[in-house]
Amino acid sequence: MMKKKTKIKSGLRKWIIFIVLLLAMLLVTIKIYFDTATSKINKEQFQSDKLEEGTELKILQITDVHSRVFGAENSAVLEKVKELDADIIVLTGDLIDRKTENLEIAYQLAEELVRINPDTYFVTGNHEHENLEKEAFLAGLKDRGIITLSNENTQFEKNGQLFNIVGVSDVSTEHEDMTLAFADLDTDKYTILLSHAPIVVQKYPDVDADIVLSGHTHGGQVRLPFIGALVAPDEGLLPELQKGIYPLGDERYLYIDSGLGTSALPIRFLNQSQISLITIQSD
Repeated sequence: MMKKKTKIKSGLRKWIIFIVLLLAMLLVTIKIYFDTATSKINKEQFQSDKLEEGTELKILQITDVHSRVFGAENSAVLEKVKELDADIIVLTGDLIDRKTENLEIAYQLAEELVRINPDTYFVTGNHEHENLEKEAFLAGLKDRGIITLSNENTQFEKNGQLFNIVGVSDVSTEHEDMTLAFADLDTDKYTILLSHAPIVVQKYPDVDADIVLSGHTHGGQVRLPFIGALVAPDEGLLPELQKGIYPLGDERYLYIDSGLGTSALPIRFLNQSQISLITIQSD
């Protein structure tokens, strides 16, 4: 009788373990689908004494789309863009994937973004430079009203306040020219640097920008509790630069957006696809 009870308990324990593991796998699968297929809005604020009192600039950052689509013709993302009503939109690289042949998905998104806000700026990522259609793609973006900054700068004015916008071509593939990008720039004005790869701040630690907006890392795509990103491009295992805010000293900051799309593995975990609204306010 005792042996029979022991066998029953042992069998029941195995079933409980099996069910728990099955539920855990199901929850992980659901979470992977949710983080990969849906997007959220991340909001950050920065202060600067370079802004006149009461002035603020709202920047919408979209990065690392990799030709992904969220909703019919990216309607899920575009609705968020309309809702946020930013002053400028910045696309910080990898709008397409290195293997992308059909450019229409990216073109459709570009057209809609410009329709919402003509002040939409773009810098190249490594995937643009590695795509055989790079030149045709960049020409197509220009035709659709996207302002591409290839190692150059421009200014944006809001209520009489001037902001510098500097764009460098992808640093990870060594297409940047910092001297050219910052040529004739008055950095007494608030300066925004768009660089796909965040390693720009490691390669050029004294870069004269108040905020650097980057992507590239995808936040690691797969993250674990208490550990964060397992791996990221250019950084390897347990990367130093993952996502979020990194103070650079002297009231300068790096902000890495973890992006919308995926590369290599087509999944995200504990790292939902996102766009970012960055608000710069007077100190």
